[in-house]
Amino acid sequence: MALKLDWNNEQDKLEIRDDLIELLNTVLQKAAESEGVEEGEVALTFVDDEEIHVLNREYRGIDRPTDVLSFAMNESLDEELDIVYEVEEDEELDDLTDMFGDIIISVERAQAQSEEYGHSIEREIGFLFVHGFLHLLGYDHQDEASEAEMMGKQEAVLAQVGLVR
Repeated sequence: MALKLDWNNEQDKLEIRDDLIELLNTVLQKAAESEGVEEGEVALTFVDDEEIHVLNREYRGIDRPTDVLSFAMNESLDEELDIVYEVEEDEELDDLTDMFGDIIISVERAQAQSEEYGHSIEREIGFLFVHGFLHLLGYDHQDEASEAEMMGKQEAVLAQVGLVR
């Protein structure tokens, strides 16, 4: 089984077309393949600046909009699964363990950044999506070395699907 992409649109600034979702699904499969991930589920939500601002303030303590947020299930799920597993052994538990987490993209930030960097909105959303996915897998960019590693992985995936600058 390949990775499953569930998506939701909670904004009206950009029409989310089927071809964009197909492209992002391909990006997800390539990113997963490059990381040796064979199955699981990722939830993607498109929002506006106002909504991502609220989430950024609430969850990160940063009082401004951002371009992408990632919320990995594995950050707090391991301890919770130990408790749940003792109480109830069923397929729903397996469903939870297959969920990598949520990626939230501000389409307003993506539009502004695509104009600023001189590339397509599809390329920018693809970049943000891969970036968010790598965060779900535990990658971070707190220093120059980890940022360079993450950037290299992102660009390699985007090149595979033709989303180059």
